[in-house]
Amino acid sequence: MRVLATAGHVDHGKSALARALTGKEPDRLEEERRRGLTLDLGFVWTRLDPPGEDLALVDVPGHERFVATMLAGVGPVPAVLFVVAADQGWQEQSQEHLEILDALGVRHAVLAVTRGDLADPEPVRADALERIAATTLGTVPSVAVSAVTGAGLDRLRSELARLTEALPVPPADADVRLWLDRAFTARGHGTVVTGTLGAGTLRTGDRLVTGDGTSALRVRGLQCLGEDRSTVAGVARVAVNVHGASDALLGRGQVLLTPDRWLLTEVFDARVAGTPVADLPRRSTLHLGTAAVPVTLRPLGADTARLTAARPLPLRIGDRAVLREPGGRRRTPCRVTVLDVRPPELTRRGAARARAAELADLTGDPDGAAELRRRRLVRRTELEAMGAAAPAPPVAGEWLADPGHWAALRDRLGAEVERHAAHHPLDPGLPTEAARRLLELPDRALVDALAGTPGTVPLRRDQGRLHGPGRRGPALPPRVRTAVDALRAELEVSPFHAPEAGRLAELGLGRRELAAAVTAGALLRVTDGIVLLPGAGTRAATVLRGLPQPFTLSEARRALDTTRRVAVPLLEFLDRSGLTERVDDRHRRCRPGAAEDGGGRESNPPARDPRAPRF
Repeated sequence: MRVLATAGHVDHGKSALARALTGKEPDRLEEERRRGLTLDLGFVWTRLDPPGEDLALVDVPGHERFVATMLAGVGPVPAVLFVVAADQGWQEQSQEHLEILDALGVRHAVLAVTRGDLADPEPVRADALERIAATTLGTVPSVAVSAVTGAGLDRLRSELARLTEALPVPPADADVRLWLDRAFTARGHGTVVTGTLGAGTLRTGDRLVTGDGTSALRVRGLQCLGEDRSTVAGVARVAVNVHGASDALLGRGQVLLTPDRWLLTEVFDARVAGTPVADLPRRSTLHLGTAAVPVTLRPLGADTARLTAARPLPLRIGDRAVLREPGGRRRTPCRVTVLDVRPPELTRRGAARARAAELADLTGDPDGAAELRRRRLVRRTELEAMGAAAPAPPVAGEWLADPGHWAALRDRLGAEVERHAAHHPLDPGLPTEAARRLLELPDRALVDALAGTPGTVPLRRDQGRLHGPGRRGPALPPRVRTAVDALRAELEVSPFHAPEAGRLAELGLGRRELAAAVTAGALLRVTDGIVLLPGAGTRAATVLRGLPQPFTLSEARRALDTTRRVAVPLLEFLDRSGLTERVDDRHRRCRPGAAEDGGGRESNPPARDPRAPRF
C-alpha cells in the first residue's frame, strides 16, 4: 500500500477529485456533505492498475481555519496530491500548504490542475510548477483534470502509479510510532484508533504503549482498507482495535509506540529554518505527526534553538516537524529538524554559546559514531532509541564507549590505582566503588571492564580491589614491619598463644596494621582479634592428628597448649579449611587425607553460624 495526502486551497476540488479517483466519499460528516466544505480528515482508497498497488488518500481541509487539521493529515504521510483549480489559480492556502510541505521536507508529489473544463489549465499549471520546484518537492509531474467530465483521470492514475513505484519502502522491522488521527468506540469491540503507519509492522497480539509512557495496551484486531488483517506493514492506513488504555488517553495527536524503544523528551535541540530564530516568538506550536504541542523556544545560534514542549514527545534525531506561531498572525511555517533529544543542561556562563557552536556542525542525519564521541558513554538501547545505530559492540553490559575516551579512562584508572597505593601503603588496593566515583562512571561494571583493558599500567583485580603491577599485598612501613617481626618472634616460641589486645596495642598493631600484615602474608587471621603465624592451621592439624580420634575441645586445647579464647576460633577455622570435621556436638576428628592449608591465609572467613554450640 501507498498513502498520499491531498493539499491545496479551499474549494479547489480536492474532495471531488478524491471521490472521482476512488469512487468513495471522503467527507464522512453530514455537515461536510451539506456545506460542501471539508472540515475534518477524510480517508478513501483505490487500487492502481498497474502496478496493482493499493493507494490510500488522506483528504485534508483547505480552509485557513483548519490548517492544524491539514498538518495532522500530512504529518505522517510521505507524498501528496497537490490540487490547484484552473479557474481560480494559486491562492493563499495553496501557498501555505506548499510552505508546510516544504517545512516537512516532503519530496514526492503529483500536481493536479482541477476544473480543466472551466478554464484553460496551462497558465495555472506553469505557475504552480514554478512555485513547487522551489521547494523540497522539486520538479513534479502534472495533470489537468476534471472531476465532472472525467477528463485526465486516467492519466492522473498513471502518474500516481509511477509515484507509488518511486516511493521508498520503509523497513518492516522498524520501531512502531503510530500517530493517531481518530479514536472511537465500536460496539462489541471497544476502542478503535486509526492512523498512518509510517514504518514497522503491527500484528494482532502486539503490545504497545501510549505516548506518555503510562499505559500499556494490546492489539486485539487490525483492519486495513476495510479488511481484517493479522499483520500490517507500513506505509499503510490502519484501524487498530486496542485493549487496556482509557479512552481519555487516546485521540488525535496521541501516539502508540513499540515498548522500550523510544525516548520521551520534553527538551530537545533543533535546527529551525524559514525565519531567523531571533525573530521567532518565545512561544509557538510544534506540529509533529498528528500532534500540535505548545513549545517554548530559546535561541542558541542563528538557526538553532532549544525547544521545551508542554508534554513529553517520542523524538529521534532527524525527525522533521513544523513550527507555527499560534493565533491569527500569518507567518511562514518554520522547518524544525531535531538534532539532539538528550541535550546537556545549559547552566554555566557561556554554555549556550558553546552549545550553538557544537550544533552548527550537526546535520540531523543520525550518526552513531559521532553521537558516541559527543556523549563518551551511553547505553546501546538509549543510543538506538535516539535514532542512531551502535557503531561498535558494548564495552560492558549495554554500555558503549567512545574509543578515545575509553583509552583516556583506562590511563586515568591506572594513575588512580598507583596514587592510592602510594598514599595508603597499608591498604594499597583501590576499591572498585572508589574508582567508579573518581572516574565519575555510572556503573561499576565499567570499572571492571577498564581493569581488563590493556593499558600503560597493568591492573589486577582481587576481592573488589584494584592493584598495580607487581603488587601482591601492602608494602609494610618500617614501623609496622618491626612490630610484626616482634610478634612473629613471640609466636615462634608459642605458636598457638595469640596475643591479647593489650599486647597488640603495646606493639602498635591496630586493625589497619593487622589487616595489612595479613594481606601481605606476614600473619594469619583466624578471626577478629586472633592472629597467628602463617601455616598455623597446618601445624595445629598435625598436632591434633596425634590425639585419639575423635577428640573434644578440652583435649585439643591442652594438646595445642593454648587458651579457650584461641582454641574455639582455631578449631572453627580448621573446620572451614577442611582439616577437621565435627562428629557430634562435643567431638571433632581430623579428616583423613585432608589437604594441607598451605599457610591457611583467609582474610575474610565465612561467618560462624550463631546457632552452632561453642565448646
